[in-house]
Order: sequence, then C-alpha cells, then structure tokens
Amino acid sequence: MRVSRVHDPFLRGQLAIAALFLSLGFQYATWAARIPALKSDLDLSAAEVGVLLMAAGVGAAVSFPVVAWLMRRMGSRRLGLLSQLGLALLLLGLAAAPNYPVALLVMCADGVLVGCLNVAMNAQGAALETRHERNTMAKLHATFSAGSLLAALLASGMTAATDSVAAHFGVAVVLLVALGASARTGLLDDEAPAGEAAEVGEAPADRKPAGRRWTVPSSLTLWMCCAMVFGTVAEGAMNDWSALYLKDVAEASAELAPLGIAVVSGMMVVARLFADGWRARWGDGRVVLLGSVVAAAGLALALVSGGVAPALAGFACMGLGIAAVTPCVYAAAARQGSDALTLVAAMGTTGLLAGPPLIGFIAGASSLAWGMGAVAASAGAVALCSTRIRWTPAPAVPSEPTPA
Repeated sequence: MRVSRVHDPFLRGQLAIAALFLSLGFQYATWAARIPALKSDLDLSAAEVGVLLMAAGVGAAVSFPVVAWLMRRMGSRRLGLLSQLGLALLLLGLAAAPNYPVALLVMCADGVLVGCLNVAMNAQGAALETRHERNTMAKLHATFSAGSLLAALLASGMTAATDSVAAHFGVAVVLLVALGASARTGLLDDEAPAGEAAEVGEAPADRKPAGRRWTVPSSLTLWMCCAMVFGTVAEGAMNDWSALYLKDVAEASAELAPLGIAVVSGMMVVARLFADGWRARWGDGRVVLLGSVVAAAGLALALVSGGVAPALAGFACMGLGIAAVTPCVYAAAARQGSDALTLVAAMGTTGLLAGPPLIGFIAGASSLAWGMGAVAASAGAVALCSTRIRWTPAPAVPSEPTPA
C-alpha cells in the first residue's frame, strides 16, 4: 500500500518514517555484506579494511556541527529525504571506487549522511509521537533492524547470482529510491524549521528564537548523552564480542558460538516491537531504568555462573533490557530541539565506535570475561544516568501495532 493512500494521519506518518528507518538499516547492511568482495576488488589488507570501516564511523561522529546547521536550515523532512537519497547514490560511488583513497572518501561521506538521516528520522518519529500522543519510536527502531535483515537476504541472493558488486548495489539503489519515494508524501512538515523545543518546564516566552546559533548544551542534554553513550557501548560490544565469549570463555562449539549474536539481536527486535506499549503503560523513564537494570544484572549473573546456557540467558537479558534505551533517549532529546538531538545522536555513534575497541583493550589487559563485565557495567551506568533525566509522563493513548 502506498503511503499517500493511507487515510489515518498517524499511520501514514508512521509508515513514511518507518521507510527512512528501513532505508538506513538496509543501506548499512548492504555495503557491510560485501566487505569481502570490496577487500578483494581493491586489494586491501585486514588493517586497511579496518580503517575503511572506521571511516564511516568517524564521518558520523564528526558530522555534529554540519547536521545541526542543516537541521536548522532545512528541517527534518527535507534533510531526511535528501540524506536518504544521498546514501542510496553513495552505494554506486563505493562500487565504482577505483582505489582505496576514493573508497575512504566515499565511506567518510557515508558517515556524514548517516548522521544526517539518523537525526532527521528520529526527529520525525518524536514529532509524530508528540503530535498524535501515541508511541511509535521503538517500533521504528525495530524497522531499522528489519532493514538490515532484508539487506542480508538480498546480499545472499545476489552473491549467489553474480560476483558483481555493482549489480548488487544497483538493485539496492533501485529499492532505496523506491522507499524514499514512498515516504515523501507521508513525512511530517516541520512546524518551525529552525525553531527549537524548550527545556521541560520552560515557559513559551523563554524559548530560544528561530535561527539561533548553537549554544552550550544543558545538563539535561549531557545526561542524555551519557545514557546514549553507555547504551550504545553495551549494544555494540554485545554484537562484536558475544560469539567470541561463547567460544573462548564459555567453551561453546563452533556451531553454537554464532547464537550469541542471534540471541541478542532477536531479543532486541522482539523487545522493540513491544516497547511502545511498555512506554505507554509505565513511561519512558521507568522502561529505561528497569530495562538497563535487567540488562546489567542478567549479564553479570551469567558471567559469574559461567557456561553456555547461562551466557545465552544473560545475552537475552541484555538484548531485552537495552533495546528500548536508544528509542526513549532519542525521543527525549528530540523534545529539547534539533541541537540536543544531533549531539545525542553523535554520542550514540561514538559509543558504537568506542565500545568494541574498549572491550578489546580490557580483554587484552585481563580477560574477555572482565571485558564483558564492563559491558554489564555500561548497562548499569545507563540506569544511573536515567535517574538524572526529566522524562515526560506516559501518554494517555497507547500506540497501536504497525500492520504488516
């Protein structure tokens, strides 16, 4: 069904914004799935591949000033559509890159556009929640994971059909352009393109004028940044280190080791599908606090107990508990304005970048068990940060599930 033919305004906006989330997950997983082919085509060493991967993350992390300026100039609707289209076209640029330096530039640009789309789509999701007083942010983040899954399936099929990266990326670009076109008419118009939301409890007369320059972030925004950093450290580290922990520490078989990632990812998708209902019933603050406590305690108990079964149970607790952190923090940051949202998003990218290397450093200095203990501590730190954030009350009307 085309978004423009949906008559319910909430559902129309939900489907359009979901298309942006789906696009981001799909685009990321598309190029990530062809890293071996890119390595071969460009004749890269393992170290050069690592730098190539880091280039996208660095581009996203340093894009904060650019994204903040673009949000004030363009608004989330235009920025979301343009960055989504730009990410699609960059796939063609990566496929046509003649050498390593050009590929690095493409990946750095990819990171900047990821930062743009990440902020724009979360701003749209938060605006939809506010306008209709219904929760949807967690389901939108689940759509991102669905995009990654769809890209993995497409990559598997295309790899079996052809060795051509250009052919694969060409098909992906067509799908991404179609997603962008379907979202165009359903995205929300920015009520004040350069305006910013006031701090919670701030009188309307005290709101900062449109077109203002970026200012020093408030203590509330800084606490959100901390919660986002620790949450994404935990999320990223679990994806990168869970399989190795099962194999080297829990002594799982080679067949069971990949289940670590599957358990974490699967529980996160399921939790995000239900988390909007939890938010409506208990409020964002309680969901983040209880979820991060479950994540920290579950993983800590698993590490103390040892063994494969406790590890998988602990990983499930981590996926279940940490899943709602980023959607809730993004929603809270968006209510403080585009500058706060952009800064929080940049900190989230930093956490994803810093988490896996940090755990590796701890594991190298002591053991991987201690490294995973740091992951549990990160989840506990989210709980502490959440108590310093002024969360909005639960909305009066809960969200309804998105139809398939």
